[in-house]
Amino acid sequence: MARFSGKTAIVTGAAQGIGAAYAEALAAEGAKVVVADLNAEAGTAVAEKITAAGGTATFASVDVADEQSARDLAALTVETYGGIDLLINNAAIYGDMKLDLLLTVPWDYYKKFMSVNMDGALNVTRAVWTPMSEGGGGAIVNQSSTAAWLYSGFYGLAKVGVNGLTQQLSRELGGSKIRINAIAPGPIDTEATRTVTPGEIVKDLVKQIPIQRMGTPEDLVGACLFLLSDEAKWITGQIFNVDGGQIIRS
Repeated sequence: MARFSGKTAIVTGAAQGIGAAYAEALAAEGAKVVVADLNAEAGTAVAEKITAAGGTATFASVDVADEQSARDLAALTVETYGGIDLLINNAAIYGDMKLDLLLTVPWDYYKKFMSVNMDGALNVTRAVWTPMSEGGGGAIVNQSSTAAWLYSGFYGLAKVGVNGLTQQLSRELGGSKIRINAIAPGPIDTEATRTVTPGEIVKDLVKQIPIQRMGTPEDLVGACLFLLSDEAKWITGQIFNVDGGQIIRS
């Protein structure tokens, strides 16, 4: 398949885990991919892996919390590949995040966390929407989480924000022929999840999931590529749970 032949995609937080899986899958279907991350060594390795497999990719350093950094990412993408068609806002503080309560988390840390995990998606979207619109439109997928519907402290609060951001931006971007949706994964077996979530808690989570296993990054790829593709051309402003049945919501 080559659903994205001739398209250019940016994937933030693509140096490892879910973001890397998204970047590799897009490239395998013909997209020119910008692997965007703060981790230059790991991000470059992902881009080189894609290139070695016959795809097209380049690494770009980005701090999604920084407005100028997001603008530089958009400019580099246009300069390198001629435009921007697709964006996945996946970057987040997760694997090494503090475990604390909303009532007690240090305020400076909370603000930094939200600047990446919630505002980062808006920041990069603001940077890319003009070139995306000038190219005739495009599609955006934000990375949410089932944490938005569970008690998950400030991490869950950030994902509630991502959901609201997705819905609000669908109204503002629709006139520019840009669609925006979000994927809300359940527990995914990545190095970051293994770092932040104790094994016993993971076991308890799995027991409550109808499809009784942890998800994998590959479990998310199909939904993400669908939402970015023309097969989803009349879908925008939606939050899609990909969670093994963990959450039932109306």
